[in-house]
Amino acid sequence: MIKGVFPVEKFHQLNTPFYYYDIALLRATLETIRREIEHKPFHLHYAVKANANPRILREISSFGFGADCVSGNEILRALECGFTPNKIVFAGVGKTDREMEIGLDNNIFCFNVESIPELEVLNAIASKKGKTAKVALRINPNIDAHTHKYITTGLTENKFGINEQDLPQILKLMKSLMNLQLIGIHFHIGSQITNLTSFEDLCVKVKELQEWFNRKEINLPIINVGGGLGINYQHPNHIPMADFESYFRLFKKNLQLQPNQELHFELGRAVVAPCGSLISRVLFVKEGIKKKFLILDAGMNDLIRPALYQAFHHIENITSNKEAALYDVVGPICESSDLFAEQIMLDESARGDLISIRSAGAYGETMASQYNCRNLPLSYFSDQL
Repeated sequence: MIKGVFPVEKFHQLNTPFYYYDIALLRATLETIRREIEHKPFHLHYAVKANANPRILREISSFGFGADCVSGNEILRALECGFTPNKIVFAGVGKTDREMEIGLDNNIFCFNVESIPELEVLNAIASKKGKTAKVALRINPNIDAHTHKYITTGLTENKFGINEQDLPQILKLMKSLMNLQLIGIHFHIGSQITNLTSFEDLCVKVKELQEWFNRKEINLPIINVGGGLGINYQHPNHIPMADFESYFRLFKKNLQLQPNQELHFELGRAVVAPCGSLISRVLFVKEGIKKKFLILDAGMNDLIRPALYQAFHHIENITSNKEAALYDVVGPICESSDLFAEQIMLDESARGDLISIRSAGAYGETMASQYNCRNLPLSYFSDQL
């Protein structure tokens, strides 16, 4: 089995579980993205919800990218970590009044608005502050992202966004909302999308809506196609980076932007997932009737994706070079769903061995909890060990 390269001796000195981030891979990813979008009217807003670790955010902001935030505290965290207000967009189906105030007070670039009531409330708050809020309408394109139902967000039955049939009513309403400025339209069809034809379908819908707004003589300087680009969870050592070249080329080919129009992206997982691993120790090897259970000191509270989405993560024993054996890899939490993988081949494992759960840089540390009164996992970085 080909394994990732880790400073194992240094790991033995640390208390597990913890998150380990390969900063060189993160920087290589960011440089690849920057190279793919330079000399194009493309702009990236990193989706902070994927990983809000301050060190990770500072690395991303240092490349000049923006931030996509879904809470007021994410806006504040982004600002603290070097993102400039004029590159921050604020999305979310349930923004509170206080969160809207945070966005307005910090003069963020744009609010991605998801309902008629939100437009009305945002206008009222902006009016009280004597400000004008720039908004993009998040529209449901009714496109199936062909991914897990919990991370599909662009269908008409999802809670997110505005349905296309409501647009005439919204445009009529906008004439009376004097403290809002419509600057664009926004989409997000889902997450962990590996079939790029879903993005081609999105481009078709974007062009249709562009033409509809043009007939209304409404200029849209911003088109925001969200994020959703997936990574290869099965082979992190062979394919350590998402296919950014194909992704951005698809949008350049299929969307003919109008003069002075910009295309904005909100990638999260594809930026940070590959660089992160959850490092754990084997507590016990338990012999079942027909199975062997590898019981780790990391649990679903540290990485909830397998329990929540039945998500796959490549798992390695990074201290053993013995013949492989079949294991169920489980955690210590008092829940049957505390299961990282069933019947997978790992080098024969023993108490104290170090286990790496790969591609955990997105929706790992940021979703960790203290369930069972457990400590939150710490984080370490490749350039600091």
